[in-house]
Amino acid sequence: MTNAYIIFGASSEIANAYLKEIAKHDPQAMVFCVSRSSIDTSAVGIVVEQFVCDYSKARLSELTNLLKERAIYPTQVVIFNGQLHYAQSMPEKKLDDIDEHYFNILLNTNTLTPILCLQAIAPLLSHKTPCTITALSARVGSITDNNLGGWYSYRASKAALNMLFKTAAIELQRRAKQTRLILFHPGTTDTNLSKPFQKNVPAGKLFTPEFVASQLYTLLQQPEQLTEVGQPAYIDWQGEHIHW
Repeated sequence: MTNAYIIFGASSEIANAYLKEIAKHDPQAMVFCVSRSSIDTSAVGIVVEQFVCDYSKARLSELTNLLKERAIYPTQVVIFNGQLHYAQSMPEKKLDDIDEHYFNILLNTNTLTPILCLQAIAPLLSHKTPCTITALSARVGSITDNNLGGWYSYRASKAALNMLFKTAAIELQRRAKQTRLILFHPGTTDTNLSKPFQKNVPAGKLFTPEFVASQLYTLLQQPEQLTEVGQPAYIDWQGEHIHW
């Protein structure tokens, strides 16, 4: 059976590395990339179809209809979402730093956009076809693990994403009983998101996008070992479960 992959946020560094993992291990795969602008996939090594999307509900509905018309029913969906800073806006160190605009931007990018992507994919899911849907969460989204404080908006956006995926998993258990949801913490990865904070990363703990992509691809080969249907996995790059 040909595996069908749908990659959201395909222009990110980790997504690009993940495409190469697919090419390496599953060269016959059907891959459908979604991103805000066209991406160069010439170095990936397999044929990749693209859909330019602003992640509005209207445009995502067009994506749903297109995939239906093409009879593309995914076996794996990965949502490479994530924003921590932009321009002069950085994570808060104290209550006084909370800013409405920054908060709303992060909630839109890290929480709303991934669940809208899941909403767009839901009509393609069924009881017949196994599917694994993964979004990038973060350890700092764990309420239990929060011992340092700060980073109010980012923590809240990832904690909210975790809750939305938990809620969706309960519903999908009734609608598509072979679908599993996974929230993945990639660790500190050498991308633009982590650039301002890399000097504080311990030696050996700053990962390349290629390493993270390889870890994720390997973990997703046996999703049944990570979680039961109806209960999303919240895991790190090693496959270790994170407390909610």
